[in-house]
Amino acid sequence: MAYKPIVAIMYDFDKTLCGEDMQNYSFIPALGMTPQEFWGATGKFSAESGVERILSYMYMMVKLSKEKGINLTKEYLFSLGKDIRYFDGVRTWFKRINDYGAARGVIIEHYLISSGNKEIIAGCDIANEFKEIYACEFHFDKETKLPVWPKLAINYTAKTQFYFRISKGVLDVKEDNAVNRKSEKRRIPHNNIIFIGDGMTDVPIMYLVKKNGGTSIAVYPKNEEEKVSYLIEDDRINFNCSANYRAGSKLEKIIKLQIEKVSVTNELEKHLD
Repeated sequence: MAYKPIVAIMYDFDKTLCGEDMQNYSFIPALGMTPQEFWGATGKFSAESGVERILSYMYMMVKLSKEKGINLTKEYLFSLGKDIRYFDGVRTWFKRINDYGAARGVIIEHYLISSGNKEIIAGCDIANEFKEIYACEFHFDKETKLPVWPKLAINYTAKTQFYFRISKGVLDVKEDNAVNRKSEKRRIPHNNIIFIGDGMTDVPIMYLVKKNGGTSIAVYPKNEEEKVSYLIEDDRINFNCSANYRAGSKLEKIIKLQIEKVSVTNELEKHLD
């Protein structure tokens, strides 16, 4: 079988594929709070306790759910995924990009790297589009079915770990030795990696992808380019564009050109061998 190059497209989730933090859609309203109240309380707890902000929001989810009489089971969190509303074109995006890659002899793999809740993401109707989902998780008690400890917490700099895992093909988070060893040959070369995020919280991984020869793209809500324009000025990203995933959009054109570049490079290398 002829070799086919792989392109890995990595995504943030909140404000990248959907317009708000995933907890805003139905979890926070179920608490009887506004997003401003919940995230304000999280920030206050973090400032007063010194607990890192991602761990703080996970703690507040548990604390406030208990106070409001909500059973924060894995099944409950899963059920919240159905309420998430995506940017235009997201639901048909993956098939269109996969088909375009296949037509050019390129395998497309989609990966999610998020500081949101994996349990909520698992309930989304696009969850099965990703080869792997990396996001914050709870450890649940086997008897009560309630969360008792963070299983995995992914803050902004921790996202960079998963860049290396994906590049090397070491996807299991329990496997540390292989991901830390020096690799001469990677399953997915740096140049074949694309990251799509929404701004400041993704800067470390955006910069890493760009620095290593991949493509970093910052997306923004319609007519709000100022939210990410500084990332171009600071040389953190390659492109910025509206979070429009519909056919013919600027974002789709950029991704297709990157796939085309990988395809052409692969063909040239065949003739050089």
